[in-house]
Amino acid sequence: MLSFLNRLKSITRLSIQPPVPNPERHGIAIVAIVKNEAKYISEWATFHFNAGVRHFYIYDNGSTDETCDVLLDCLPENAATIIPWSQVLKPANSQQIIHNQVLAYAHAASNFGGGYRWMAFIDIDEFIVPKQDNSISDALQGLSDCHNISLPWHMFGTSGHETAPFGSVLENYRQRYANASDFNSGLVNYKCIVDPCSLTTIRVHSMQTNGEWLTCNDVGFQVKTKNRNTEAFYSSEKLQLNHYYTRSKAEYIAKINKGHILQNRSARYTKKLPRLLIKIDSDVIEDTSAILFLERIGAMD
Repeated sequence: MLSFLNRLKSITRLSIQPPVPNPERHGIAIVAIVKNEAKYISEWATFHFNAGVRHFYIYDNGSTDETCDVLLDCLPENAATIIPWSQVLKPANSQQIIHNQVLAYAHAASNFGGGYRWMAFIDIDEFIVPKQDNSISDALQGLSDCHNISLPWHMFGTSGHETAPFGSVLENYRQRYANASDFNSGLVNYKCIVDPCSLTTIRVHSMQTNGEWLTCNDVGFQVKTKNRNTEAFYSSEKLQLNHYYTRSKAEYIAKINKGHILQNRSARYTKKLPRLLIKIDSDVIEDTSAILFLERIGAMD
């Protein structure tokens, strides 16, 4: 029985020694793990650069397309660091797999975090949108007492597209699930922005800072991490995390075929996605928050 459980279980939580803060640390860095995202990474990186991100730490999980070249071409010189990260690691004498995304996050925070006030840990289909301010850092100005910020997903579906339309993701996908705080929908999860010099334990969707599982929303309301799924905690007043989960139906099928980053979770992941797509597209509203931000800062093409 123990052997069976050992084969199935993955290591999805890692503890680190927080990096020493550089006396001149400032700004925000984004950490992401990627694989074959050449079609999408330019828009994603350009958006966040326009939103004031100082540097991108991109962990390349074995891309076979032009992902890395596209990224370097779309950003100013020295704005991105690409780290090869194609690996399957297990503790000796164990079949447990160390979650490669969590490992990337731990590496980035430990090795680069000391230079930044904030680090955001997101994916290429997620956009951090300032709702009122002209940059992410400006939106975080009032949260100096927070070490750990949780942003809830706002789930965008197909917007009626069978295949990928011409043009940008942000312009073509404007319909999202109406109730972002519907905690019974299966569509609510979080990504984190943290003070890397306070970071002590890392998971994909939650972080521990200063040895405590406490987190704030985007206006500074703090709760225990396990209590995030409440109406009182939900907020997108200052920052909204847009998750372009499926894009078109054809791209959604490609996402299913791509599988989960953890090989032992791919079957469950493949079963879950169709249910989520139906749910996302079942009750939608128009959300142009990302476009409005780009218009506000004069960054629309």
